[in-house]
Amino acid sequence: MKKILVVDDNEPFRRMLGRMLEGAGYSVLTAGDGVAALALYRQQSVDLVLTDLIMPEKEGLETILELRRLAPDLKIIAMSGGGRVDADDYFPLAKAFGAARTLAKPFLAAELLATVAEVLAEPSSPRS
Repeated sequence: MKKILVVDDNEPFRRMLGRMLEGAGYSVLTAGDGVAALALYRQQSVDLVLTDLIMPEKEGLETILELRRLAPDLKIIAMSGGGRVDADDYFPLAKAFGAARTLAKPFLAAELLATVAEVLAEPSSPRS
């Protein structure tokens, strides 16, 4: 069973994502921000991290960079609904920092599950 770490500061949204992923057969861990996510990641390995980009404490871009340092081949999907800046402004940075895919909130459950399955199916690529 593939294990996914869901990182989002919105608790109801985080719980909903967790339920959707568990319903699709994944094991799910959750964290409310990048600090908690990194602490969890150091304790348990995961196959994929699904992280919001705009969060308190440690935002998603910082979290992606730190995860890349810890695990260069870790699969990451970045998601955002924007905020003061349009989400599209963050997505190129998220990809440059190592996110395999991006999802703009709100998204459909089918879009989430298809993206997760696609990313998990991709072979890990060696980084130079």
